[in-house]
This record gives sequence, structure tokens and C-alpha cells, in this order.
Amino acid sequence: MEGLEFLMKNQSDQIFVTGHINPDTDSIAAAMGYAWLLKARDGSNAIPSRAGSVNPQTSWLLKKLDLDPPLLLTDASPRFESVTKSFDTVFPESPLSEAWELAGKTGGIAPVVTSDGIPYGLIDGFSLFNFFRQVIGNKLDNSESKIADLISYPCKDAVDVNVPKFNSSAHIRDSINRILREEYDNFFIVDENGIYKGICNQKAALNPPRLKIVMVDHNEANQSIAALDEAELLEILDHHRLGNPHTHQPIKFTVDTVGSTSTLITELTNEAGLSMPHQIAGMLLGGLLADTLILTSPTTIERDKRAAERLSRWAFVANGQLRGYSIQKFGMEILSAGAGLANKDPDEVVSTDIKSYESGGYRFSVAQAEVTDLLQLREHKDRLQNALNLYREKRGLDFSLLLVTDVVRGDSRLLVSDEAPAFINELPFPPFGDGTRDAKGIVSRKKQLLPAVLGLLE
Repeated sequence: MEGLEFLMKNQSDQIFVTGHINPDTDSIAAAMGYAWLLKARDGSNAIPSRAGSVNPQTSWLLKKLDLDPPLLLTDASPRFESVTKSFDTVFPESPLSEAWELAGKTGGIAPVVTSDGIPYGLIDGFSLFNFFRQVIGNKLDNSESKIADLISYPCKDAVDVNVPKFNSSAHIRDSINRILREEYDNFFIVDENGIYKGICNQKAALNPPRLKIVMVDHNEANQSIAALDEAELLEILDHHRLGNPHTHQPIKFTVDTVGSTSTLITELTNEAGLSMPHQIAGMLLGGLLADTLILTSPTTIERDKRAAERLSRWAFVANGQLRGYSIQKFGMEILSAGAGLANKDPDEVVSTDIKSYESGGYRFSVAQAEVTDLLQLREHKDRLQNALNLYREKRGLDFSLLLVTDVVRGDSRLLVSDEAPAFINELPFPPFGDGTRDAKGIVSRKKQLLPAVLGLLE
């Protein structure tokens, strides 16, 4: 959060490029690649971000390319840090003259903070007026006090100690009612330890800046970061079915029938007459090969193959981490890095690469796990089934599906949560004796499994 706080506090023109929750490799690669393109082509202050933890496959790829994961950004709801001004402070024992001088620079206020960094109170016009009344009395003509004498008093004598405090990382929306109730125009902003961070005024808190968001590799609000409606959505770049969120104004919207979002970014880079740094090209090639199962998935089209060739030319350079690689060798290592069940917790398997949907009055999820041999499923099937049932129950879904895909042979097994609706039996996947279903030739959740499910629902 400290990194995000620094970014939001110091830049107002930033654009956060983010993929979907439970990000896969294409989602992370697309965020990194498109943020790079927006900078290189448009001069935008674009920052790649992610809406969740990176999976083992993506972690392997980032390490291979000596890259750090994008910034973690789980929600778009403005926090107090985005409207905080880091005004200078004075000590409680400091002479009032120091506060007087500071207030002339801050618009009329002087934060009073102890030597430990704890807010003591605030000096403003109202607290000064009360102080003068206490010292001078009700009748000015009877007073012999001079301004020079008054401002020699310690600041603690003229301070309002009841100023409200808010945590810098807290969402503003959660405190709106309190902000409106408080009879104050300015508030202290503190960190989790109560240390002074700055001052926020009521007007700024009620009208916070919106995060500027570009969505990549998804276009459905329920697959995006939380509180998307509180952000300023600028653009969507995707290759999935439509389920796009409502926007207040027209945005740039691109959804195309390619195998990966990485393909679209590669094409846009080519159209701009640019070439990518070899590490970014390696990320996009990894995302493309992961999403298309090394260009063998039914989602793959000729454009994906051309994009892969172009990315390989940029990525497999003599001075890069991928020197000496071929597309096939690189793709196999990527798939192997994300495949397997032995070293993964069942709860992780059923919830990592997952997407949620609503259709026909049903709420359901579809997860996918990759293996190099479906025989692995025998040992782990019961634990995966229990984890799938628990996932459905915790999230109040009508049913949950897990597609376990053999990335070498191009076949899958389908696990269905218990108490699933009866129409599931109409899916064209015959059941095995162990309760799994034979999804022979099925490797794409998006193009093969989901249309079959939605066809029954709709």
C-alpha cells in the first residue's frame, strides 16, 4: 500500500492499466505491455497493475525475465491519502508566532504535532479567536495586551484539540456520514500508528479525484477491481465475451476474436512502428503462448501466430534472458511452470484461475487447472471436489466447475460441485465412474466450455 500511496499522492495524471482478478499470465503481461505502449506511443503516465496475486506460471516468467510484478491494485475507491496535503507543523511548546507564520502559507491553518509525530491539535481562525477572547477578555478598550505579547504564548494555548482524525489508507466512502456530521472544515490524516501524515479539508474529501483505469483482458465489472464505479474508466482492451460495465461517457473499447490480449497489444505496437524491449516482448509472448496453449487452442487464429513470430523476434535477442529459445521450447517451459497438482493446495487450484458469471438466473464459477498428464487427477480428485464444494458454498453460488486440462495431449476432465442444477447433466461431457466428466478435446474455457454452459442457461 505504501507504493500505491506514494504514486497516488505525487501524480494526478496517472493511468492504471489493470487485468482481471485472479490474474493469469496473459492478464499480467497485457497490463505490463499496454502500459509500456501507452508511454512509448502516447507519452501517457501509465502504470501496470494487477488485481490479485500472481500465479506460479506468471511468477516463473517474471523471474525468468528479471522483472518485478506490477503494482497490486485491488480496488478503485479513493482513500484519504489521495486528498491529503502534507502541511508543515509546529510543536505544542512553540511560540504562537511560528503558527502565525505557517498559517500564512497554508491558507489559515497550522497543524500542531508532538515530537513523536502525534497530532496535538489544529490552530485556525476560530481557535485563535477563542484564545484572544480568553486572554484579552470581552472588552478590547480595557486591554493592555499587544499582538507581540499574544503571539509569544505557546501554541498549545491556542489549539483546538478535538479535530477529527482519519486513517490515510481508509476508504473515504466509509466515512462520508461522519465527515458530514463533524463541524469541522479540516481533518487530521494519520497512518495506522496514529502518526501525522497531513491535513484534508471537507470539500476535497467529498470530491476526491477518481483513479483513471484502463481494463485489459476483461470487460466485465464483476471480474475487475472492486469499486470500479468510483473510477474513471478510460479504455477496455480485451478478447472475451461482452459483459462490459456502464460508463458515464464514451470510452475507447476494443474487443477482438484473437487468442490473447497480448496479440492485440503486439498488433498495436506494430501499427505504431515501434519495437518492444526484449523483456516486455518476452512477457507478452509468454501470455500469448499460455492463453493459446502454444498456438494449439481453438481460440488461436492466424493473427496470433503472426504476433508470436513478431514477439519472438523482439524477445529472443542475443543479449536477453531468452537467447537461444524457440517458440516451442519457450511455450513448453511456460506451460510446465503452471501445470501440476502435487505441490498446490486444493483450495488454491479451484480459486486461482477462475472467473464468475451470471446467466439465466444462475450464479456460477468456472476454474481451470493445467496438468501435463490427467493421471495426476486420480490422486487429488477427492480433495479437489471438496475444495470446489467449499468454494461454491462460501460464495453463495449455484454451482462451480473446474476444468482440469492436459496441456500436452489437449484433453480435459470436468469436475462439477455437488448439488448442481439438473441441466448440468445435459452437457455433452459423459460422466466417468469417479464423478468427473470426459471433456475430450476441450482445452478452452472461453471458447469451448463456457458456450456450452451458457447455451443451456440461456
